[in-house]
Amino acid sequence: MPTLEVQPRKTPEERSDTPVEVEVDEVLTAHAEVMEEWITPRQNWDLTLQEGHDFGRANNVEARLLLVGGEQTSSLVFRLEQLDAAQDFGEELVLRLEERDGIAKTARLTANGLDVELHHILTYT
Repeated sequence: MPTLEVQPRKTPEERSDTPVEVEVDEVLTAHAEVMEEWITPRQNWDLTLQEGHDFGRANNVEARLLLVGGEQTSSLVFRLEQLDAAQDFGEELVLRLEERDGIAKTARLTANGLDVELHHILTYT
């Protein structure tokens, strides 16, 4: 099983600030790569992968996407295992979360904004 190196979860206990390796499904590694590649050239965006609250469990990774522009900041936080698809369309990154029966939550990231739909009906052509 592949691993992702992530930031440790901040807890009240004494813990090292060194990155932690978490075992994840291969598809989650691919989703993380797509997000990282899209965000890297965009100065206003940041991606942080952090250990989730359930220590020692596989797929225990949370993703935090942060957009900073002027005095405005937007963030989107989710568990990586909630992500069904991460698609890079060049100027736009589309994240599809928790798809069930053709309905999903989606987030569309652009260079200067973030749109979230909590009830997106998927259409297949």
